[in-house]
Amino acid sequence: MEIPNKKLLLLFLITFQFAGFSADKLPLWTWDCINDRCVPSKATLSGKLQTLITCNMLCGSMMLWPQPTGRVSLSATAVPVRADLFHLQIISFPSRSVREHVREAFEIFRDVLRRLENQTRAYEDWRAVSVRVAINESGSLDPRLRLNTDESYRFKLRPKNGTKRSLIIDIFSNSFCGTRHAFETISQLIWLDKYAGSLVMLEAASVDDAPRFKYRGLMLDTARNFFPLNDVIRTIDGMAANKLNTFHWHVTDSQSFPLQLESIPHLAEYGSYGPGAVYTSDDVRTVSRHARLRGIRVLLEVDLPAHVGNAWVWSLHKRVNNMIHCLDSHPWYEYCNEPPCGQLNPRSVEVYEIIERLYAEITQLTGTDDIFHMGNDDVSQRCWVEQFNTSDPIDLWLIFTQNALHRLESAMGKLPDLIIFWASEMSKRIKLDLKDYVHKIGLQARDVTWTQKYVSGIRTVISHEDAWDLNSGYGSWYEETGGTIYNSWQRVYEHRPWSRKSIKCLEGGEATIWTSTLSACALDPRIWPRAAALAERLWSDRAEGATRPVYARLDIHRSRLKSRGIQVSPLWSTWCTHNPYTC
Repeated sequence: MEIPNKKLLLLFLITFQFAGFSADKLPLWTWDCINDRCVPSKATLSGKLQTLITCNMLCGSMMLWPQPTGRVSLSATAVPVRADLFHLQIISFPSRSVREHVREAFEIFRDVLRRLENQTRAYEDWRAVSVRVAINESGSLDPRLRLNTDESYRFKLRPKNGTKRSLIIDIFSNSFCGTRHAFETISQLIWLDKYAGSLVMLEAASVDDAPRFKYRGLMLDTARNFFPLNDVIRTIDGMAANKLNTFHWHVTDSQSFPLQLESIPHLAEYGSYGPGAVYTSDDVRTVSRHARLRGIRVLLEVDLPAHVGNAWVWSLHKRVNNMIHCLDSHPWYEYCNEPPCGQLNPRSVEVYEIIERLYAEITQLTGTDDIFHMGNDDVSQRCWVEQFNTSDPIDLWLIFTQNALHRLESAMGKLPDLIIFWASEMSKRIKLDLKDYVHKIGLQARDVTWTQKYVSGIRTVISHEDAWDLNSGYGSWYEETGGTIYNSWQRVYEHRPWSRKSIKCLEGGEATIWTSTLSACALDPRIWPRAAALAERLWSDRAEGATRPVYARLDIHRSRLKSRGIQVSPLWSTWCTHNPYTC
């Protein structure tokens, strides 16, 4: 990656007229770029006025998040722009569906600018911006994010030849997702200058970029406590702003089954917290489409055969129910991690009939059919040992897992390219007992030691709890003392497990948010900015840790997220924000 010390062109300030400021309305502070750092001073009527954000964007450092992996050149010149003066021209595309997705993603990009513009004043010198998109005609015909999607992109921003009144942006990619990422990066070159009363944009830039890992996820549990649809949508907006690409929706658990399926309505009827605490089929379609237009897949997980509860106490065939064992067993801690306990009967034909319907509808609702999350976590060996009078419950686990895989294949017409299980004691024997599926199965590993010892040769998604569990440090509802260490954004950012030991077949990583002690009002601060730190780790994989320039750049990105309606926790005091590189 190349970032010129002085960027492109000579450094000079935006050519705005800062008229209309009187002594009683004069801003308190102004910032000057001194030795590539923004230094505050008291504003005066006779002096130069410059906002902190403008100084930061023009003062020597690159303020993109996540940092691009290829060559970057940025101008030190900014010009005024307006959302409705950005115009799209799609020069080449591989399919009509891709073209339509590009058009809608461009409108999302302009909506981001319009949201900033509500504080602007009339200005006479706005530049028109022509955005020209060329997607390789032999690239992906499918706008959906797939396991093999090429998310790379490059673009050039420059003044139009022969005029200073307009700019041109040329975007090149091999997929819709790559183009969408380009829109996101371009949006980060535009900001609101409150002193000038206008949006401003760098006058010239070039970026060549591609992600380090292809799976960059965020998992949200909406079963232990219910989260309104708007909170789910806003979480996806935050993911898009950070180029995270997989929304792992842990939608059900033993506590509740809020997923209202048309083919199996009894699950939500018996398992939800109430009529107002369900996600309808239309809700899931809405979330999936919202995500798809932002380059994100929705990975909907219904965790089986454990982590099931009252949703399974009815019978499809009106016979005596035999679908679930150990429901509400006491003491609960001997049968499950959290109450209520419950585990499916691996010998019930009725269970597998329902599972096939479940898998088919999930796939249809999300449109995600090349990757699937089967859960398969925290199976209680004691439950099955007592129910089936067996000394080796692994046999029952294999019966369930093989039958569930057969039903998944039947529901989808073929097995997905990647089937993810939570790594557990049972799954240590995958290579031996499920060897016919081992090339398709991936493990989501939460323990560093387990990862190093057992995942060799198996496709892996890392979710190490000692660094990337965003619930860590808040305590559990059943803990009287002690607890785990809080995973700060620095801890998230500095975790690079692949640097300590070579892990083959690594798909990527994911942060997790379990919600036993979390409600909607606290969701945003729990996720952000820590998930943003993970996003840069998985996109760029910068070798260095959380240095001062990283602090300053993430602080600026935090302000972007806030401008998009996301309630982000502060990195530090406002004084540190006003005095970059000092703290």
